[in-house]
Amino acid sequence: MVLTASAATAAPAAGTRLVSCGAQACLLVTGERSLRDAPVSLNGHRVAVEGGRAWHLLLPMATLRAWSEPYARSLAITTGEGEAREVSLPIGLLGHTTDLAALEVRVR
Repeated sequence: MVLTASAATAAPAAGTRLVSCGAQACLLVTGERSLRDAPVSLNGHRVAVEGGRAWHLLLPMATLRAWSEPYARSLAITTGEGEAREVSLPIGLLGHTTDLAALEVRVR
């Protein structure tokens, strides 16, 4: 017998995206939690989020830089469940770039 995780028991989804917020850039962080009032922390800092079980917040880049290690590639998100998960940051966001030997683009 093979057991698979259903959508209800799978790890909640989370993501990050760079967006414009006024005159500055912000990181849009989205996620899900099992309880609508469960606290959310980013890199150990509790944050106020908008939404219920599906939540989001805009994090100014200055705050992200202050809360992250230099050249960080991910963000630790902890919800009321207590389990932290790493969510990838947009490539090169905190100053780390990768030199590419080649870039191949294909049209489907």
